[in-house]
Amino acid sequence: MSGAPGGAAGPGGEGPGAALDRAFAATPRADFLPAHQRQFAALDLPLPIGAGQTCSQPAAVRTMLELLDVRPGQRVLDVGAGSGWTTALLAALTGPSGAVVGVELEPELTRTAAERVAATGRTWALVEQAVPGRLGCPGRAPYDRVLVSAEAPEVPADLLAQLAPGGVMVLPVAGRMLRVSVAAGGEPVVTEHGHYLFVPLR
Repeated sequence: MSGAPGGAAGPGGEGPGAALDRAFAATPRADFLPAHQRQFAALDLPLPIGAGQTCSQPAAVRTMLELLDVRPGQRVLDVGAGSGWTTALLAALTGPSGAVVGVELEPELTRTAAERVAATGRTWALVEQAVPGRLGCPGRAPYDRVLVSAEAPEVPADLLAQLAPGGVMVLPVAGRMLRVSVAAGGEPVVTEHGHYLFVPLR
């Protein structure tokens, strides 16, 4: 998981700002970082977490969560859970009436992320080992929201198929942050929200 903005981005106007403020306050980034990186938690920079991955910078995470617009009680998929920080933030936004599943390819990161998410006491959230060659977690689909913290060359059809009618996915595609919304019985609506750099989606 990685992220750094390459340009201006972020939704204007209204958004779930107060809910996001509470989620960030209740989910300190330092709790999800390796011990030697915790002193840098407040910096608005991607930080290394091992296995060639990083914990995305807070500004990028906040922008993505604003675009995702998570509501209490929703089912959410977190692709590229990394440190577990975004999974825990999503769980704070859904509340105990929701369900959040994070998937991560790197086994060592999966283990530590699962432990850190469990330590929050948000029992409605978990982190699972991703299956190589399979995107997301189709066995638990459909999802109201999908967050992807890795860059794809195009919007992955496999993840679109896991969205519920009316669902929203936020992901970086070819250097651009996209918000993909799926209306019931309609074609996906895609909007762009600035330029970002992320590690490749695998």
